[in-house]
Amino acid sequence: MRRMKDFVPKVVAGSVLSLAIFASFAHPANAIDAKKTLRDMLPTKTSVSAPAGASGLCTRYDWACARTGKTRPIDLAAMAVAQKINTVANRKVRPVSDQAQWSIAERWSLPTARGGDCEDYAMLKKMMLIQAGFSPDQLLIATVLDRQRRSHAVLILRTGTQDLVLDNMTGRIKHWRDTGYTFLRLQDPRRPDRWVGVFAGGVLAKIS
Repeated sequence: MRRMKDFVPKVVAGSVLSLAIFASFAHPANAIDAKKTLRDMLPTKTSVSAPAGASGLCTRYDWACARTGKTRPIDLAAMAVAQKINTVANRKVRPVSDQAQWSIAERWSLPTARGGDCEDYAMLKKMMLIQAGFSPDQLLIATVLDRQRRSHAVLILRTGTQDLVLDNMTGRIKHWRDTGYTFLRLQDPRRPDRWVGVFAGGVLAKIS
């Protein structure tokens, strides 16, 4: 079984180490959800099959499907760390398709020295955030259709009442409803080695 540190690309290794010292979580009263009473998280439905290319993901990367049963309040300091990690990964990893890199249509992995595609960015950010002190229970990969209805993958950060999106297509961390994406599948919050259907937002919001 391979460990997280074995896969940190050289272009971001220093950033992971420097960011980890800032992942101190403040008192819950300072959490970004402290004044929110409504839960606005992605709806989850029945179990669905894993995305193409994700077969064996949990075996190759145990942290990708880890669950601790614990969550932590997300305060402004934590959000600053998440924003920095999103920016660092987006800037340092070169976009390259699985077809160009592996000669197959889909292969979920961490980026290599050559780069990676959307799900590789999402996995790298998940790993970096776990290393920085975030709970893996609050970090879930989702598959979507983007605004042009193309297949895409993003990382979801669950704050407790909101689901926020870390996306290699933008430097901004957005609420899931603000992306314009159609959310299709999500790692099961109760069993991240499984997947659940979502079917919300984007084109579905317009016809519902």
